[in-house]
Amino acid sequence: MIEVALFPIPNSVNFPGVPMPLHVFEPRYRKMVKYCIDNNVMMGVCHTEKMLHAISREQTEEEVLNNNQSTYKPCAVFSAGAVELIEETDDGRMAIMVNFETRLKLQQERQTLPFNIWVCEAYEDDKIKDGSSEELSLRQSHEKIMQRLLAISHGNAEIQKVLVGDHWQNMSPIEFSFLVNSLVAMPAEVKQDLLEMKQPQQRLDVILEALNSI
Repeated sequence: MIEVALFPIPNSVNFPGVPMPLHVFEPRYRKMVKYCIDNNVMMGVCHTEKMLHAISREQTEEEVLNNNQSTYKPCAVFSAGAVELIEETDDGRMAIMVNFETRLKLQQERQTLPFNIWVCEAYEDDKIKDGSSEELSLRQSHEKIMQRLLAISHGNAEIQKVLVGDHWQNMSPIEFSFLVNSLVAMPAEVKQDLLEMKQPQQRLDVILEALNSI
């Protein structure tokens, strides 16, 4: 079981291996950042199912910095990782980087205020045997997606350079099935479905279908 400080953000679906920059200004989440760094606790950032409490009116910039905003019910499966503080301004705002390492599933809430702390369990893919037909199929799907990405990014020298670089060319299909989501724009609900899939082949099939529709 793993303890995680949880940051629910509507439409924010994140994958292991894809870092996320965040601008943190609410008091409760500034406290969360400090707690995670001081206690070496991972932060989870998750999509939300619904709003639980909304602010009653539009707030001034000063009020936003000194009051908590809307509260949301988190999705049960999310990515989590270590927090890195990039910058803290005089008024308390924080620029951070969350380096997502793993997928987790909520089990039990341990703390509600001033921010959520949950006990979670690891959320892992189904095992694939080395040399199996499933592994071969993964490699074939990986190659098809790479070819499609190169085709639709033709004319964009920057993206082309990234795709033909050693990092993307030598990536395992399973790692690729997570990291490729940083290159493909899809609705949050679709990305949440991808995040919850335990079969990398299923993730690659959905991504290839989305790319083929472009």
